[in-house]
This record gives sequence, C-alpha cells and structure tokens, in this order.
Amino acid sequence: QVQLVESGGGLVQPGGSLRLSCAASGSIFSSYVMGWYRQAPGKQRELVASITKSGSTNYGDSVKGRFTISRDNAKKMVYLQMNSLNPEDTAMYYCFTGASGPKYWGQGTQVTVSS
Repeated sequence: QVQLVESGGGLVQPGGSLRLSCAASGSIFSSYVMGWYRQAPGKQRELVASITKSGSTNYGDSVKGRFTISRDNAKKMVYLQMNSLNPEDTAMYYCFTGASGPKYWGQGTQVTVSS
C-alpha cells in the first residue's frame, strides 16, 4: 500500500511563490519516478513536472523556467518550488509516483493565484 500526502498549497498573489511537498509512505521504491500533475476546473489533468531517482527532470511547457522539482530519496519526499505564479497556475496539484509513470496518486492540494 502506497500513500502520498501533499502539503503547501494555498492562496498567493500573482508573482508570488509557493513550495509544495509530497510525503510518500508504504512500499515505494526509491527507483520510482515522482512528480506532479495539476487540474484546473473544466480542464484536463496536465503534467507539471517529474523527476527520476537519478534526478533527471521533465517539465510541462507552461511552467519551464518558473517551477523546480526536487526529491529526497532517503525521506521519500518530492518538492515543487513554484515561482512567478500567475492566475493560470490556479489548480489542484496532485503528487504521483510509479515505476515509469503515474500509478499512485495523492489527494491533491489546492493552489489559488489571485489578487
């Protein structure tokens, strides 16, 4: 049983920053890919960022240069540093992990960017 718990979401003004965290527990392998998707109301879920065990990263086009993903394998944590936030970043953010892609999901944390 794998559990993922996100934290760090909230309300932030345009141009601001937030840091999301995701704690994994259970039978998770350090070799698993970890990352974040997001889903805004009325839109499809989209990849935000992912990171492999070795640290190779992949970002969605809309967040490149603004968001940074990192992980701590020993602590089974993945982080998402979000800078220069704009209203289009408003969404529910979901942590995921899996052998080669999303298999396990967290419950999500809401990020709202508004003045």
